[in-house]
Amino acid sequence: MESDRPPHFKVILGSSSIARRSILTDMGYQFTLMSADIDEKSIRKEKPEELVLALAEAKAEAITQRIPDDVEDKPTLLVTCDQDCKQLRLLVGKVVHRRLQTKDRPLENLVVVYEDAVREKPSSVEEAREYIRSYSKGRTATVSSVVVTNLKTGFRKGGVDRVEIYFNEISEEIIEKLIEEGMVLRVAGALLIEHPLILPCVKEVVGTTDSVMGLPKPLTEKLLKEVLATT
Repeated sequence: MESDRPPHFKVILGSSSIARRSILTDMGYQFTLMSADIDEKSIRKEKPEELVLALAEAKAEAITQRIPDDVEDKPTLLVTCDQDCKQLRLLVGKVVHRRLQTKDRPLENLVVVYEDAVREKPSSVEEAREYIRSYSKGRTATVSSVVVTNLKTGFRKGGVDRVEIYFNEISEEIIEKLIEEGMVLRVAGALLIEHPLILPCVKEVVGTTDSVMGLPKPLTEKLLKEVLATT
């Protein structure tokens, strides 16, 4: 895709994610790629919003240290991201009414959230299987962060975006096919709602699909403009 953006600044995407590359390209940006080698497990925060921001900032720090101070001839913006999956569990016996919208008609779903469990990338095949199985006829949420750093001025700003996803039944056959394929082992919460096997099982997405895929467009655009303005 040919960018129609003015070439007065450069963009570096600090991620190896194919989905994020595709989203940023779709937004009309030309960019180069760098990845950060950090120990994500060593960074712990109580809240998922705090965790994903801390991880994105750590990635930004790691990449910034590898870029010479005098190498850039124009403003350069570094975009780093992170994402966690947050399982919203259902408690049988107590109900809270929530109206869900589908393309055809509203549906009434009776649920209550009683415990939030943060989910990162599965540590094993069995954990990935348990994650996907738990989404069946349930709901989960993704929390994505974007941090933009102006490498010329050092100014940095970040934000988070949350999306809730409601599922129909996910069969054991589909789960095993996903596990065998292996892509779900490399993403937070083993969650790939854009996957052809999972997409028919998604009842509703409250938020944007690009956020679930790891790079929320509106937030990214907003941060790029705000950080560029500091040049």
